[in-house]
Amino acid sequence: MVAVSSLNIPGGIKLFTVQSGSMEPTIRKESLIISRPFTTYSTGEIVTFKSESDRQNKNPKITTTHRIYKVELINNKLVFTTKGDANKSADAGTIDEGLIIGKEIFSIPLLGYPISFAKTKEGLIILIVIPATIIIYSELINIKNEAQRLLRERKKKLTVTEKIEVEIGEGEIKVEKGFKKFWNRIKRIFNK
Repeated sequence: MVAVSSLNIPGGIKLFTVQSGSMEPTIRKESLIISRPFTTYSTGEIVTFKSESDRQNKNPKITTTHRIYKVELINNKLVFTTKGDANKSADAGTIDEGLIIGKEIFSIPLLGYPISFAKTKEGLIILIVIPATIIIYSELINIKNEAQRLLRERKKKLTVTEKIEVEIGEGEIKVEKGFKKFWNRIKRIFNK
């Protein structure tokens, strides 16, 4: 859901988290809103819109979700007055269709809280980084165990001659490592 809320979904569908109680009781704080753009908007519909300063921004950081309170035609252009259901008065100023991101299709109570939390640095670490690290570690352990199992099975299938060659090879590796340790000690003694 975190990834979906920040991606461009076909059809212009967007997910938003409600940060205030201005639309209560219709939409509660920390609800997740799913909205999509429509060609027309009318009085009584709940819309999500951005501020004038974010007009060119396709994914604004700050949005508002309020009900269309009034629709007017000013200078041959539709403008909307909005109002939160819990607010006593309408929002200051008007918005035009260019600022509306979409109309609310439906909302899911309380689902916005974990999504908002996951978008923070702490939430990213707790909900995504730590579980991903645990999964990766677990998979690495599984790969290691499977490789060891395959090696054991391979050793079982070897002929007597091949088993001797493998053991000689392992012995040579041990001797080589021992020789390197011995040689490094001698070098340290003579370098003092």
